[in-house]
Amino acid sequence: METYRQGDVLLVQVDALPEGLREESRDSRGRWVVAEGEVTGHAHALEGDGVQILQDQSDMNKRFIEIMTANGLTHDEHDTIMLDPGVYEIRRQREYEPGPAGQWGTRRVTD
Repeated sequence: METYRQGDVLLVQVDALPEGLREESRDSRGRWVVAEGEVTGHAHALEGDGVQILQDQSDMNKRFIEIMTANGLTHDEHDTIMLDPGVYEIRRQREYEPGPAGQWGTRRVTD
């Protein structure tokens, strides 16, 4: 299995798509947005045909990319990563967040 990292996004190749997924739409610029930068407004995105992004309806934190034709994952602040055809789970990097009186948690890293 291949893994790819671009900033706060990790793509992990999986054998197959799980059941219960809903296809997402392209954004207003015609891109398939993998993740939006909360700080910069830049997006990790794929363009063109032969791609779909799917949302798990039972776990809204799980999303997948199915790539039928090789495509490049782009971002304004990172090098483009070429992705071969396959199925990839989208994972967002998390970081430790200390809290009061020994409480702690995690939060999504913002790009």
